[in-house]
Amino acid sequence: MHCIQQEFTVRYRFPVIFTQDVFAIDNPVLADVLCQGGHPHNKILLVLDSEVARLHPDLPDAIHRYAQAHQPLMTLVAPPFVVRGGEICKHDPQEVAQIHALVERHQIDRHAYILAIGGGAVLDAVGYAAATAHRGVRLIRLPSTVLAQNDAGIGVKNGVNAFGKKNFLGSFAPPFAVINDRDFLATLPARSLRAGMAEAVKVALIRDARFFAALDAQRDALARFAPDAMQMMIEHCARLHLAHIAEAGDPFEQGSSRPLDFGHWAAHKLEELSHSQLSHGEAVAIGIALDTLYSAAQGLLPDKDAERVIALLTALGFALDHPALQALDVDTALADFREHLGGALSIPLLAGIGHKQEAHAIEVNTMQRCIAQLHARFGSPVPALSPCLAHSV
Repeated sequence: MHCIQQEFTVRYRFPVIFTQDVFAIDNPVLADVLCQGGHPHNKILLVLDSEVARLHPDLPDAIHRYAQAHQPLMTLVAPPFVVRGGEICKHDPQEVAQIHALVERHQIDRHAYILAIGGGAVLDAVGYAAATAHRGVRLIRLPSTVLAQNDAGIGVKNGVNAFGKKNFLGSFAPPFAVINDRDFLATLPARSLRAGMAEAVKVALIRDARFFAALDAQRDALARFAPDAMQMMIEHCARLHLAHIAEAGDPFEQGSSRPLDFGHWAAHKLEELSHSQLSHGEAVAIGIALDTLYSAAQGLLPDKDAERVIALLTALGFALDHPALQALDVDTALADFREHLGGALSIPLLAGIGHKQEAHAIEVNTMQRCIAQLHARFGSPVPALSPCLAHSV
């Protein structure tokens, strides 16, 4: 027997930039990013979220003027390709196929760029298309929502839904750059602004007690979406997510543990059960509340700290009950989450604010009692529990 043990290391480096009015002619951020690619002339395929196009009707003209002003550094190969915003672009494979076709038609090679502007779902789908065309086309992300700017748009994951499961198809492919333009947030509805706060609460709970305290102290300002408080929340949340990816030793999730998915085993299933009526951030808020109560029920988290978490989520405006939560099959949701991760079941729980502990088994009856507790506290009146569920809780 002869064995050659292959081993190599690949170093990744990409900037996450915070700016304002990125397509102003005198804003050098995008031009500087392209210069870092090492080519004097760069072809760009622009993909635009339909909701961004609706909220910013002048954006295509602004991008065109910016490209014209920075010739020959950048050339738009076609008018913006507008994809449907929200989870529909991840449920339906047609957008990914159309992006692949545009890459082929316009000869976008591995040294050219796809410039994606949109929310987290659009960036996931476009990222998957970019990662699979030519085994990887350079991708510049311009996240347009709070959730995308502080979490979904800054990491290394891309994916689409399949077989009724969230992110069943996907890739780990770091972007070439991420540019967060705060002007995109100015036109967002309150629901979208609020949804992005859930990931900030999540990462504070598992990594940074001082950040949680800052969010708690700023709860009133955040609830009214005060710009300074929002920017503090977005930038620090992004910093913590990036630090975890870089420093936790498992950026491509080879192991079973995914502490950044605190609250997510339930959230993913709640999105599916609600047919995406719950946004990702709204589902994560419910998942955080559920796993916080479970952590307290297991004696890991003091009751007073659990109450602080619930109080912050409600002060920010999150609804912590939904009909999908009442339909949640805990066993099935946990099994699907474990299958998606691979390996052993690993659920992050709270061992104090700012500290997490991995659980490799969940007591289903206790989790069902926590669901019932949330419903009793935050739900609207509904008929009595079915006999089998009443027995289990």
